[in-house]
Amino acid sequence: MTGRRRLGLVAAGATLLASAPLSAIFDSWTWLLQVMLVVIMVAGAAVLARTLRLPSWAQALAMVVGLAVTLTWIFPSGHEMLVPLPATFAHFADLVQQAGQDTRQYAVPVPDRDGLLFVAAAGIGAVAIVVDLLTAVFRRPALAGLPMLAIYSIPVAVYLDSVPVTPFIVGACGYLWLLVADNVDRVRRFGRRFTGDGRDVDVWEPSPLAAAGRRLGLVGVVVAVLLPLVVPTVTGGLLSQLTQSGNGVGGGIGKGGGGRINLYASLSGQLNRTDTVTLLRVRTTEKEPFYLRFGVADQLTEDGTGNQPPNGSNLDRGSLPNPSVGSSIPFQQYHADIEITDALKQTMAPVYANPVSIGGLSGSWAFDPNQQVLYSNRVTTSKQKYSIDYLRPEFTPAQLRQAEPLASNSNLRQFTEVPENAYVNLKVRQLTRGKATEYDKVRAIYDSFSKKNGFSYSVSAQSTPNMSAIESFLRNKQGYCQQYATAMAWMVRAAGIPARVAFGFTRGTKDNDSYVITNRNAHAWTEVYLQGFGWIPFDATPAAGVTGAARSDYAPDTDRTTAPVPTATGSAAPGPSSSAAPGKAERPETGNDGNNGDLAGVVSTDQDNWTGLLIAIGVFTLLALLLVPALRRVLLRRQRNNATAGPPPAVATAAGEPGTAGAVTDIVVTGDAVRARADAHAAWDELVDTMVDFQIAVDPTETPRVTAQRLVKEGVLGAEPAAAAELLGTAEERARYARQPMQGAELTSALRQVRAGLSHSATARVRLRAALLPPSIILGWRLAMSEAGTRTMEVASRARDAMVRFTPRRLLRRAR
Repeated sequence: MTGRRRLGLVAAGATLLASAPLSAIFDSWTWLLQVMLVVIMVAGAAVLARTLRLPSWAQALAMVVGLAVTLTWIFPSGHEMLVPLPATFAHFADLVQQAGQDTRQYAVPVPDRDGLLFVAAAGIGAVAIVVDLLTAVFRRPALAGLPMLAIYSIPVAVYLDSVPVTPFIVGACGYLWLLVADNVDRVRRFGRRFTGDGRDVDVWEPSPLAAAGRRLGLVGVVVAVLLPLVVPTVTGGLLSQLTQSGNGVGGGIGKGGGGRINLYASLSGQLNRTDTVTLLRVRTTEKEPFYLRFGVADQLTEDGTGNQPPNGSNLDRGSLPNPSVGSSIPFQQYHADIEITDALKQTMAPVYANPVSIGGLSGSWAFDPNQQVLYSNRVTTSKQKYSIDYLRPEFTPAQLRQAEPLASNSNLRQFTEVPENAYVNLKVRQLTRGKATEYDKVRAIYDSFSKKNGFSYSVSAQSTPNMSAIESFLRNKQGYCQQYATAMAWMVRAAGIPARVAFGFTRGTKDNDSYVITNRNAHAWTEVYLQGFGWIPFDATPAAGVTGAARSDYAPDTDRTTAPVPTATGSAAPGPSSSAAPGKAERPETGNDGNNGDLAGVVSTDQDNWTGLLIAIGVFTLLALLLVPALRRVLLRRQRNNATAGPPPAVATAAGEPGTAGAVTDIVVTGDAVRARADAHAAWDELVDTMVDFQIAVDPTETPRVTAQRLVKEGVLGAEPAAAAELLGTAEERARYARQPMQGAELTSALRQVRAGLSHSATARVRLRAALLPPSIILGWRLAMSEAGTRTMEVASRARDAMVRFTPRRLLRRAR
């Protein structure tokens, strides 16, 4: 197999390795099978074209045809026979349009949608063609890293959290493989290598330059992988994790593990906080608003609790569903304006239930009508301002008792699935015995969480060894909102009624015409589905421990001695304070079920302080590094000015001045003359650096006088700067060629005038670069690095030669 065909196959393999970052985008491996088929067909077309010795343009055309045919096989339109037709390309255009819609509607990881799979396969196929051409045709494998890096930029653009590092390592290995294969092929084209003493050298034995290049490439990849883990960032990093204090993550109902994340870990872990952080401000036309919600946990298993990724339509795609259409339940419509501070950074926006219109959000947002969740996979809620119109249903207990049992084939049966627990099942049967309606069963479970039954509010939940979390809570009867909400959802599901846990905020504290909501208002409650009425909120947490809790006539406060007064909206007024506890955390668990990070939490005040400090240190360090060239230039200029700013030196001669009677021709060069010559050279060096800074060409073949004259012309200098430039040129010329240098000239003043003249005639961009990033300093550093590299390679080469001379094999050969 020839070198080009071999390199083409290596390019195909490297492209497949570079496609590894797509594993962070899709939730299955269908894309990988399709991408492998596409890359194999493209590589096969390239090998066939090179076997037939076709020209380069024909090789590229063969690969494009192979890609088109393969995409036609994988994504047929139904009108072609193995080869693409015009209808096929119209189908491809529809798939691209569908992919654009899916990117706005789905959060990563995305399901197997034809549009997204087509874009992935076509994109990787195009990258395979470019990498093959750059490697096997143009013999520029280093440039192939750019399209390969473009693949990795896809998860970087769509991921809100840190992108997995493993796909980057896999892609980097493919790139290094490509470079090594090209280097070996270049060596093989010249036959076997040998040393000066006749010793054969294996093809894979590196030369000093090639070995240094591979080492540099490997070190670069390792640094790219490890550096983000060490450097503290806003979202984390190894150093940040080692230095920050623990968050006191506690356990909720259910245990973490099995790929699931406890939605309540952060909520319970921050209950002992004493500070208060304002999260949002709400203005609403509703006199007694209910809870703001932003997420639900709809999965209950032995491994923990989590939620399915939301799946809805983009807000720009049309109006939201109106639950009042076709319903016999009366609804009241209200309007609310919500303003979120930068302390609430999450991808689920708080809304009231049953929104019918949402406007003012910046970025791409979608709404899931089933979960009643407003979410985004690109932006966060930080500093968002938006308005919503929402509906509040009005129903009574008598109306809720008319709800029919759930049909056996209903899709909502998935919300009745619950882990088997004998104690919970027995308790549910005892509570619901004799209850005829679904609502009465729910009320029996709801009423059981009362003070008369021994339940009380506590910021720390007790646990019992060798007992499940749900059973431990029901026996100890102490906990906070997350325990009560999940326990009620668990028991309602055990009774065969759909239930889930909602997350959000209580109404907050009234401030004039608005409500101020802080981290102390974060809350969790239960939502129960009743046929014909939808999801109905029930807050089982004792109201005495949650100042600000909302109660209604269909779900009253079980610890009150008098019945609550019904309101126009069917709910009592929530109080002004916390729902979770004194010192309650800002957020529920940031993760969900391992599929999506939309339940991102609120950053705590201490973390904000540390984050701000780290950001300030990082910004200061960056600015300091950026100012290093400018500082170096200022110090060098000051050093040269000090050298040229001394008093005029005295000139000693043997007899009188030259040209006068009795004068001798030989000048005695004293220390003052030596200093004058050095001053002229220092001033000239400063002038040359100034020319470089202001982008005036420097020709070393010119005399100083000619250079000064050209500087006056190209720099468009005025009279005084021009005279100063000519003075500096004359001083340097006298210092170089004359017996007696110029003495007594104000070289420092002349340098200032020339610099001022160049700055006056230069553009703002040139002046800014000359001040912040002086080209003379950058050029000097580059030359110094080049010389250091050359010296290092010379030392390494000498060391290698020395090691070769003392190799044991050489000594044995001499012994024979």
